[in-house]
Amino acid sequence: MTSPTSSRGRRRAPTRIERAAGRAAALQKPRVILALLLLLALTCVMLLDGYLRAEVGGDQRVRTGASAGKVPDRILNGGPILTFRGGQATTVSVPSKTIALTFDDGPNPTWTPQVLKILDQYDVPGTFFLVGSMVSRYPGIVKSMVEQGNEVGIHTFTHVDLSYQSDARINREMQQTQLALAGAAGITTTLFRAPYSSETDAIDNYSWPVYQKLGKEGYTSVFVDTDSDDWKKPGVSKIIKWATPKKNKGASVLFHDAGGERSQTIKALPTYIKKMKAKGYTFTTISGVVEKQGAASRAAAASTGSTDGGTGTGVAEAGALTGTGSAGGTGTGTGTGTGTGSGSGSQPGGTVPNGASGGSGGNGTGTTVRSLQAAHRTATGMTLYEGKALIVAVAIAEWALPVLSYLLLVVGIAVMGRFGMMLLIARRHYRQRNKRRFSWGPTVTGPVSVIVPAYNEKECIANTLESLAQSTHPIEILVVDDGSTDGTSEIARAAADKLGMTNVRVLRQENAGKPAALNNGVRNASYDIVIMMDGDTVFEPDAVHQLVQPFADPEVGAVAGNAKVGNRNTIIGAWQHIEYVMGFNLDRRMYDLLRCMPTIPGAIGAFRRDAVLQVGGMSEDTLAEDTDITIAMHRAGWRVVYQEHAKAWTEAPGSLKQLWSQRYRWSYGTMQALWKHRKSLTDKGPSGRFGRVGMPLVVLFQIVTPVFAPLIDVFTVYSMIFVDFEAALLAWLAVLGIQLACAAYAFRLDREQYRYLLMMPLQQLAYRQMMYLVLIHSCITALTGGRLRWQKLKRTGEVGTPAGVSG
Repeated sequence: MTSPTSSRGRRRAPTRIERAAGRAAALQKPRVILALLLLLALTCVMLLDGYLRAEVGGDQRVRTGASAGKVPDRILNGGPILTFRGGQATTVSVPSKTIALTFDDGPNPTWTPQVLKILDQYDVPGTFFLVGSMVSRYPGIVKSMVEQGNEVGIHTFTHVDLSYQSDARINREMQQTQLALAGAAGITTTLFRAPYSSETDAIDNYSWPVYQKLGKEGYTSVFVDTDSDDWKKPGVSKIIKWATPKKNKGASVLFHDAGGERSQTIKALPTYIKKMKAKGYTFTTISGVVEKQGAASRAAAASTGSTDGGTGTGVAEAGALTGTGSAGGTGTGTGTGTGTGSGSGSQPGGTVPNGASGGSGGNGTGTTVRSLQAAHRTATGMTLYEGKALIVAVAIAEWALPVLSYLLLVVGIAVMGRFGMMLLIARRHYRQRNKRRFSWGPTVTGPVSVIVPAYNEKECIANTLESLAQSTHPIEILVVDDGSTDGTSEIARAAADKLGMTNVRVLRQENAGKPAALNNGVRNASYDIVIMMDGDTVFEPDAVHQLVQPFADPEVGAVAGNAKVGNRNTIIGAWQHIEYVMGFNLDRRMYDLLRCMPTIPGAIGAFRRDAVLQVGGMSEDTLAEDTDITIAMHRAGWRVVYQEHAKAWTEAPGSLKQLWSQRYRWSYGTMQALWKHRKSLTDKGPSGRFGRVGMPLVVLFQIVTPVFAPLIDVFTVYSMIFVDFEAALLAWLAVLGIQLACAAYAFRLDREQYRYLLMMPLQQLAYRQMMYLVLIHSCITALTGGRLRWQKLKRTGEVGTPAGVSG
């Protein structure tokens, strides 16, 4: 901010307001950025939650019936475990009378713990192919699963058919699931099962390249021999029957611990385990199968001496889960038999837990917990930290979204309740005040004082005085020049002389702010009733007469007039016009009947002079001196009413920057005033009535609801893009229809032209969002203890006499 230069060329010291404006400008930018960051954070939380639930980026396509001509027959007819050790595709079968229990789609908070309990009860290990999004949501279950001795594999992050996805999407699905496992259990894995896969003979020309790609990266793909089809919920007996291998063959058996209602699976599993054990079957993990087959191959090789001095095939099988690539982490596996051989891997991100070996050795000692989890790698370094960060982010999203959903419900109910309350009470107010017999009492005809505070109002002051010259009520006019530097006082005197107005006094004071100017006017007023207006406002001829009539009631201490937007022929002006008619004026009708009017507009308001002096005048404690004085009047026992027939035309901000500045001051000032008068909550009489009726309504409708109202828009946009466009659009149009109906009724009560309502849909899309950001900005300022002083808006003087704006 540069210092003004005097007529002599010397720089003068900036005024108090200019200094305050500079400080405010320095403080505003960081708070605006913080407000935008909060909105961005909300959007990110919603997108993360949507991604976890496959609403964002979800792909429900499933390929069926594709040709398998490019897939080698030995793979199609091979075992259920597919490895690419040394770049060569190899399958491993499950040994006879051996079952590898596998579970897909988990973890699930309801069914997976029950499955784990059953496995623990019967001392049976399982291999769980986990969906990464579910792992990130329920990390505790995965940690318990691994600690119990079970093995885990990847089932992608969002359960998509990878044959339809790009390489980048495939990498992302695998990497994010690895991170989720690292954050949940401190491990990564080399096992993978594709969603919607079954036996190896179902591999087709589209999925085969995916398995080849993942095989080169060190992943072992796992299929099934026997499918329980428990997802069909056919009944316990059929699940057991379908899961039973034929002719004592070994099998990789598929169950599901998630993906739907799994009570039949839970009932079938204990019976199935007991049945298979009775038949002499043993249970192991996928790593256990590989090791068992490797041990058998080594034994066979030893008996024929075929491995002397060379590398045996059985060793390759035993080390299949520790091959070279990027899957899972870093580790080495060694299989020892009569022959010699080794398998090593260099997967980044971890090491084989506790030095677990890839095979059990040829000494017949049997498998250990480590060998049953040979596919696991201990997550280290950035993999571990990124995984934990993912778990924390998901936990925040999982906690925040339900809370936000409840807030959305509360906001929706509050918005609809406000509309209903406003319509009912506004109708009652209108009918009550427009009855032929209605009267405030004897007609008030005595002269009153009109106070016009002015700071650099050269564009508007002449129009203001011209409108007052047409007043049908006797008035004196006090123009209080608050240190203007643009010749406002000289223009005011010239306009008064030109109009032949002898009832105008121009008072000059050093720049001290609007409250000080109003207090100066009150002290110098000649009459018992004072009217306060802005220097950019024009009154209708009967505005003063209408405004003072409620003072016939001795209980009335202040009256709010009907402020209207004069420059309404621009988009921004039309938006504010709708807001003034629908929001401010309907609100005032409601607050009037409830006897808890929170604000008398600065553009047009009337007060008993003694009442103003009684409460200490206009306070400089807040930015919203009009709200402050109104609440003070309530607390002093005075009644505050709304006079709809007293109309004034004000010049609304003409640019978004000025509008932001004005509304920021209003909303922040309102918060200051409410906080200042918080003790009214426990007061008695009129003060207590405002504290327990008016204050909660203001907080609910003007602060809480608008602050959280962006949730409605964010959820609506989210639903349109990711969930159901038509349903979301219909819901939005329904709400818009309700708002249009309310606005139309408000326009009818104020006898306004309906054509401006054509701007309402656009107002909902742009203007309303700006007002939300302004309020959030104000809340941040209040919470961070910021201070903001009076700001002067740029005026154009385009609002002329009332006759010029009546349309």
